[in-house]
Amino acid sequence: MLVALQKRKENIVEYIIYMWHVEDLLRSCRFNMDEIETLIIAAYQQPEEVKQEIRQWYQDLIKMAFDEGIVEKGHLLFLKNIVSALAALHDRLLHTPHETVYGSLYYKALPAIVQLRAKRGIEIEFGASVGDHVSSEIETCLTAVYGYFILKLQAKNISAETTESIKHISQLLAFLAAKFHETEND
Repeated sequence: MLVALQKRKENIVEYIIYMWHVEDLLRSCRFNMDEIETLIIAAYQQPEEVKQEIRQWYQDLIKMAFDEGIVEKGHLLFLKNIVSALAALHDRLLHTPHETVYGSLYYKALPAIVQLRAKRGIEIEFGASVGDHVSSEIETCLTAVYGYFILKLQAKNISAETTESIKHISQLLAFLAAKFHETEND
């Protein structure tokens, strides 16, 4: 909770990646508060009243996951809404003539985005995917960065090509996050 609050204030992309990781942690603990207490909450060096707020935060996330039917896979609705807001901002920036830096970052990342979407079976032209899930380019970018993060955590070998692709995607997302922060504070 403490890390999430800080990331939410500072960098929306890091916040999404962090929260996706929290969702996976909850799943790995089988949404069991005893396991969450032992593995996560106990590690916080905080007063008991802060730990109680953290417990409540995890309990609220668990309730949302069950209520929204994302126990096995998927993302919480409020995170999907943020991703949608980022995707809308992405589209606006691409269609704003004076946003040349963003356009340049986008075109550097575009080959990787196209390749990732092709691997996931997403038809770019029509914005439709296999099944009922429609993925924006920004969701594809976030998923790629999260996958890279997981590979790094697992100490897996990562190709130079993948590392370069993630670098371009990360630069695009960093710029987008900064613009998101600007629009939120306007």
